[in-house]
Amino acid sequence: MEYPQIYKRSPAEAREREETALFRESHKLNIACKKAVEAAIRENFDGMHLKKECIRPVMEEYGPDRVEWVLANTLQHLNYDGRFSRSNREWAGSFDMGSMHGSDRGLDFIVGSHPAVLDGFVDLVREEREAVRKQQEKPSIKGQLAAPPVPGEKTTAKNKDREVR
Repeated sequence: MEYPQIYKRSPAEAREREETALFRESHKLNIACKKAVEAAIRENFDGMHLKKECIRPVMEEYGPDRVEWVLANTLQHLNYDGRFSRSNREWAGSFDMGSMHGSDRGLDFIVGSHPAVLDGFVDLVREEREAVRKQQEKPSIKGQLAAPPVPGEKTTAKNKDREVR
Protein backbone atom coordinates (compact mmCIF):
# COMPACT_ATOMS: atom_id res chain seq x y z
CA MET A 1 0.00 0.00 0.00
CA GLU A 2 1.15 3.53 -0.77
CA TYR A 3 1.25 5.99 2.14
CA PRO A 4 1.75 9.77 2.08
CA GLN A 5 5.40 10.74 2.27
CA ILE A 6 6.84 12.01 5.54
CA TYR A 7 8.02 15.60 5.19
CA LYS A 8 11.30 15.76 7.09
CA ARG A 9 12.34 19.38 6.55
CA SER A 10 11.76 22.27 8.95
CA PRO A 11 8.93 24.79 8.46
CA ALA A 12 11.50 27.39 7.37
CA GLU A 13 12.86 25.05 4.69
CA ALA A 14 9.31 24.25 3.59
CA ARG A 15 8.60 27.98 3.13
CA GLU A 16 11.82 28.49 1.16
CA ARG A 17 10.95 25.58 -1.13
CA GLU A 18 7.28 26.59 -1.34
CA GLU A 19 6.29 23.25 0.18
CA THR A 20 4.29 24.46 3.16
CA ALA A 21 1.23 22.44 2.10
CA LEU A 22 3.33 19.25 2.10
CA PHE A 23 4.78 20.15 5.49
CA ARG A 24 1.36 20.85 7.01
CA GLU A 25 -0.22 17.68 5.63
CA SER A 26 2.65 15.53 6.90
CA HIS A 27 2.59 17.27 10.27
CA LYS A 28 -1.16 16.66 10.62
CA LEU A 29 -0.64 12.99 9.81
CA ASN A 30 2.17 12.76 12.39
CA ILE A 31 -0.16 14.17 15.05
CA ALA A 32 -2.99 11.84 14.01
CA CYS A 33 -0.58 8.89 14.12
CA LYS A 34 0.53 9.90 17.61
CA LYS A 35 -3.11 9.96 18.73
CA ALA A 36 -3.72 6.57 17.13
CA VAL A 37 -0.74 5.09 19.00
CA GLU A 38 -2.05 6.51 22.27
CA ALA A 39 -5.54 5.12 21.56
CA ALA A 40 -4.15 1.70 20.61
CA ILE A 41 -2.20 1.53 23.87
CA ARG A 42 -5.13 2.79 25.93
CA GLU A 43 -7.52 0.25 24.39
CA ASN A 44 -5.15 -2.73 24.40
CA PHE A 45 -3.30 -2.47 27.71
CA ASP A 46 -5.06 -4.24 30.57
CA GLY A 47 -2.78 -2.95 33.31
CA MET A 48 -0.32 -5.81 32.92
CA HIS A 49 -0.15 -6.80 29.25
CA LEU A 50 -0.20 -5.03 25.91
CA LYS A 51 -1.93 -7.06 23.18
CA LYS A 52 0.50 -7.87 20.38
CA GLU A 53 -2.03 -7.17 17.65
CA CYS A 54 -2.56 -3.58 18.86
CA ILE A 55 0.02 -2.23 16.41
CA ARG A 56 -1.71 -3.57 13.29
CA PRO A 57 -4.48 -0.95 12.87
CA VAL A 58 -2.01 1.90 13.42
CA MET A 59 0.53 0.40 11.00
CA GLU A 60 -2.16 -0.19 8.38
CA GLU A 61 -3.66 3.29 8.64
CA TYR A 62 -0.46 5.37 8.76
CA GLY A 63 2.15 3.03 7.32
CA PRO A 64 5.14 1.54 9.09
CA ASP A 65 7.49 4.39 8.15
CA ARG A 66 5.32 7.08 9.75
CA VAL A 67 4.68 4.98 12.86
CA GLU A 68 8.42 4.50 13.27
CA TRP A 69 9.02 8.22 12.63
CA VAL A 70 6.55 9.25 15.35
CA LEU A 71 7.92 6.70 17.82
CA ALA A 72 11.54 7.66 17.10
CA ASN A 73 10.65 11.35 17.53
CA THR A 74 9.08 10.54 20.90
CA LEU A 75 12.04 8.54 22.15
CA GLN A 76 14.52 11.17 20.97
CA HIS A 77 12.66 13.86 22.90
CA LEU A 78 12.37 11.61 25.98
CA ASN A 79 15.84 10.06 25.69
CA TYR A 80 16.58 10.87 29.34
CA ASP A 81 13.79 8.53 30.53
CA GLY A 82 15.30 5.26 31.74
CA ARG A 83 11.99 3.44 31.31
CA PHE A 84 12.78 3.13 27.61
CA SER A 85 15.17 0.29 26.86
CA ARG A 86 18.67 1.13 25.73
CA SER A 87 18.02 -0.81 22.55
CA ASN A 88 14.95 1.29 21.71
CA ARG A 89 16.72 4.56 22.54
CA GLU A 90 19.60 3.58 20.25
CA TRP A 91 17.15 2.59 17.52
CA ALA A 92 15.38 5.95 17.82
CA GLY A 93 18.73 7.73 17.70
CA SER A 94 19.37 6.23 14.26
CA PHE A 95 16.64 8.49 12.78
CA ASP A 96 17.90 11.85 11.52
CA MET A 97 15.44 14.43 12.81
CA GLY A 98 17.81 17.38 12.97
CA SER A 99 15.60 19.83 11.09
CA MET A 100 12.51 18.76 13.03
CA HIS A 101 14.05 19.45 16.43
CA GLY A 102 15.21 22.91 15.43
CA SER A 103 11.61 23.99 14.94
CA ASP A 104 10.09 22.34 18.02
CA ARG A 105 7.45 20.98 15.63
CA GLY A 106 8.35 17.48 16.79
CA LEU A 107 6.89 18.37 20.19
CA ASP A 108 3.41 18.18 18.66
CA PHE A 109 3.68 14.46 18.05
CA ILE A 110 5.35 13.10 21.17
CA VAL A 111 3.33 10.08 22.27
CA GLY A 112 2.03 10.73 25.79
CA SER A 113 1.46 7.13 26.88
CA HIS A 114 3.25 5.68 29.91
CA PRO A 115 6.91 5.18 28.91
CA ALA A 116 7.14 1.55 30.05
CA VAL A 117 4.05 0.57 28.04
CA LEU A 118 5.15 2.68 25.07
CA ASP A 119 8.51 0.88 25.18
CA GLY A 120 6.60 -2.38 24.71
CA PHE A 121 4.72 -0.86 21.78
CA VAL A 122 8.04 0.16 20.19
CA ASP A 123 9.30 -3.41 20.68
CA LEU A 124 6.24 -4.76 18.86
CA VAL A 125 6.67 -2.34 15.95
CA ARG A 126 10.36 -3.18 15.62
CA GLU A 127 9.65 -6.93 15.77
CA GLU A 128 7.00 -6.59 13.06
CA ARG A 129 9.32 -4.60 10.80
CA GLU A 130 12.09 -7.16 11.29
CA ALA A 131 9.71 -10.04 10.47
CA VAL A 132 8.59 -8.27 7.28
CA ARG A 133 12.21 -7.60 6.30
CA LYS A 134 13.15 -11.26 6.82
CA GLN A 135 10.10 -12.42 4.85
CA GLN A 136 11.09 -10.17 1.95
CA GLU A 137 14.60 -11.62 1.95
CA LYS A 138 13.31 -15.19 1.71
CA PRO A 139 13.17 -16.55 -1.82
CA SER A 140 9.69 -17.59 -2.90
CA ILE A 141 8.84 -21.22 -3.61
CA LYS A 142 8.06 -20.30 -7.22
CA GLY A 143 11.44 -18.62 -7.49
CA GLN A 144 13.19 -21.66 -6.08
CA LEU A 145 11.37 -24.01 -8.47
CA ALA A 146 12.08 -21.76 -11.46
CA ALA A 147 15.78 -21.51 -10.66
CA PRO A 148 18.10 -23.53 -12.90
CA PRO A 149 19.47 -26.69 -11.29
CA VAL A 150 22.82 -26.51 -9.59
CA PRO A 151 25.52 -28.29 -11.64
CA GLY A 152 26.33 -31.70 -10.22
CA GLU A 153 23.11 -31.89 -8.22
CA LYS A 154 20.76 -34.78 -8.86
CA THR A 155 17.64 -33.40 -10.57
CA THR A 156 15.28 -36.38 -10.54
CA ALA A 157 12.24 -36.11 -8.35
CA LYS A 158 11.53 -38.86 -5.86
CA ASN A 159 8.29 -40.68 -6.18
CA LYS A 160 6.68 -40.50 -2.75
CA ASP A 161 4.32 -43.33 -3.63
CA ARG A 162 7.29 -45.69 -4.04
CA GLU A 163 8.87 -44.52 -0.80
CA VAL A 164 5.76 -45.41 1.19
CA ARG A 165 5.55 -48.98 -0.18
